[in-house]
Amino acid sequence: MTVDGPLGGVTVIDLTRVLAGPYCTMVLADLGARVIKVETPGGGDDSRAFGPFIEGKSAYFMSINRGKESISLNLKDDGDRALFEELLAGADVVVENFRAGTMERLGYGWEALHERYPRLIYAACSGFGHTGPYAGRPAYDVVVQAMGGIMSLTGQPGGPPARVGSSVGDIVAGLFTAIGVNGALYRRTMTGEGMKLDVSMLDCQVAILENALARYFASGEVPGPLGTRHPSITPFQAYATADGHVVISAGNNALFATLCAALGRPDLAEDARFVDNPARNANIDALEQEFEAILTAHPTAHWLAVLEAAGVPCSPINRVDDVLADPQVAARNMVIGAQDPVAGEVKMAGNPIKMSAYADPSERPPAPELDQHRQALADGDQ
Repeated sequence: MTVDGPLGGVTVIDLTRVLAGPYCTMVLADLGARVIKVETPGGGDDSRAFGPFIEGKSAYFMSINRGKESISLNLKDDGDRALFEELLAGADVVVENFRAGTMERLGYGWEALHERYPRLIYAACSGFGHTGPYAGRPAYDVVVQAMGGIMSLTGQPGGPPARVGSSVGDIVAGLFTAIGVNGALYRRTMTGEGMKLDVSMLDCQVAILENALARYFASGEVPGPLGTRHPSITPFQAYATADGHVVISAGNNALFATLCAALGRPDLAEDARFVDNPARNANIDALEQEFEAILTAHPTAHWLAVLEAAGVPCSPINRVDDVLADPQVAARNMVIGAQDPVAGEVKMAGNPIKMSAYADPSERPPAPELDQHRQALADGDQ
């Protein structure tokens, strides 16, 4: 079931559902871990019911649960608890994304598990973490995007609130949890002891505010949405062309001079309004007017060819179908497939971590059916 990778031999018990936790355990599976997904009887992971569907099966679920095993357990049932504890005895990591206190009420909180399984790494990924006044609150991606400030930075100035189009609240938390698990595994090789990881989705949103926090701490200014602009680098945005937009980024004076020459206006690099980055930031609207007077004379494809030839960082604004057709994305094996017995071939995003010591297969094991591996696991295939 597993993919060959540096976490080969590591067994993960996955008590998570929906996105943050399953994304974490997908990353671990992509790195070679064996992931045993423990699901609730009846419906299993909530995301099994989320569209879109292929032959009645959730493409959403299949795309983030590839290569895992599934067992359905009621952790309030004595027989299922005994089987769960057998799984824990053979595991290296347990990952859960319940609200704070849920695992304790089931008798499987960190303290209890650490006493029985001292080498076990316990990773909790929740909305608000296990401490603080919000610890008991539920959360979804849109909630932590709003509370964590990123929604206030997204969209056009003066426009309504806008959620980031990808579920960064969940995904970033899943990635930080996976990073933590790898760190805990490394520590265990030195100490022989497991540890608890407490990852909060809200904390993770605060952690990625980067420039917004720096600006606020430095100036007291409360940042707001800037569309495609960067708050402290100019030019760094989308500009109108004859048939759409082109994104241009020139992060230093040499690149800016190269850009101006490529646009046929080398004089702009010597203009006092644009002579360095602070001046360009102060005159960002004037620079946009100068650039768009040039760029709107030709279509995007023309300018991409010109700018790429000059070595200026630039891009079209791709739709999803454009991304999937991009030869660079194909060359990096970032669209992979899994053969599902019901849905057929399911396409999904590949693993962005390319490792010299391991292959990067374009075909991955499919996501499991609910409770598919119960018999094998009950028979001791651990």
